[in-house]
Amino acid sequence: MREFKVTPIRNGTVIDHINSGQALNVLRILGINEHNVDSTVSLLMHVPSKKTGWKDVVKVEDRELDKQTVDKIALISPKATIDIIRDFNVAEKYQVRLSPRIRNLVHCGNPNCITNKCEPVAPEFDVENHDPPMLRCIYCDRTLEDISGNLI
Repeated sequence: MREFKVTPIRNGTVIDHINSGQALNVLRILGINEHNVDSTVSLLMHVPSKKTGWKDVVKVEDRELDKQTVDKIALISPKATIDIIRDFNVAEKYQVRLSPRIRNLVHCGNPNCITNKCEPVAPEFDVENHDPPMLRCIYCDRTLEDISGNLI
């Protein structure tokens, strides 16, 4: 088997143990696309993992993530881990956590929900299942099926 090496980053963030196939959604959450890349971004998809079989990994140099961004990643990959890299070393490592109630991170998929009717009501969901995540709107009781497609 041929092994590929990814260069280490001096400072930044490694998002590891992303559900296989979700790395491109993580890039979207991070707001990274072909037009706004300021520093090195490494994307590994469908990498063998002893824990889960397969995983994706995203490395972003010179960037640390805010809480809202980490919460969005938890919605699409609840077993992801975040490594904060400083001077080529792991300074912090933690697993993402899905809160019991999600507010202002995703839109309700129901077009008739009050949160989609130009009312000053923020979308809010109860987490009914953590892995895979299942969200239920507290206003219209609809289960959100396409979380990554409804991220705010």
